[in-house]
Amino acid sequence: MKIYTQTGDQGKTSLISGERVPKSHPRVQACGEVDELNAVVGALAAALPPGTEAVAAELRRIQSDLLDVGAWLSAAPGSDIQQQLTPLDPDLAGRIERRIDAMTPSLPELKAFILPGGHMSAAWSHVARTVCRRAERSAIALVIPETGGESQGEARNGLAPAIVFLNRLSDYFFVLARYLNHHTGIADVPWRK
Repeated sequence: MKIYTQTGDQGKTSLISGERVPKSHPRVQACGEVDELNAVVGALAAALPPGTEAVAAELRRIQSDLLDVGAWLSAAPGSDIQQQLTPLDPDLAGRIERRIDAMTPSLPELKAFILPGGHMSAAWSHVARTVCRRAERSAIALVIPETGGESQGEARNGLAPAIVFLNRLSDYFFVLARYLNHHTGIADVPWRK
């Protein structure tokens, strides 16, 4: 099978539900940002220091969850394909919260804003956090009519858990960056004016 199809050469692509839309369509943009986040999570996993095998397994699970989120984002609301998608796990955000809660007690108290960086894995976690926030904004734009979204009802049709998951996931990447720096003996760098 060839990797290239030439079907997008005129600036259009297909949603999984079959509709042809411009590659600049908000739904395609949201899918692309979740895909970018997934790639960044892969880079983060590749940069993990020794002794973080549990984090690596966690990141693989998050990557799978992001593929599920991408499927929901890439289906037109109310389409037959969307009706066939497995609903997103309502505990996606809860699982992330439990991981945040498990890492936080081992970290020094946060008393100031910190600069992204430190160990390479922590730096990648900060990149993941910012890409996640962008993906979250794009997903929200699909469900909030004031921002050009298709329908507020779409939030009830499967994207609400995705938006909550992306919101919580960005918090997770912040805490994970601090955890990875702490694990490697690198102190967070506080912001100074």
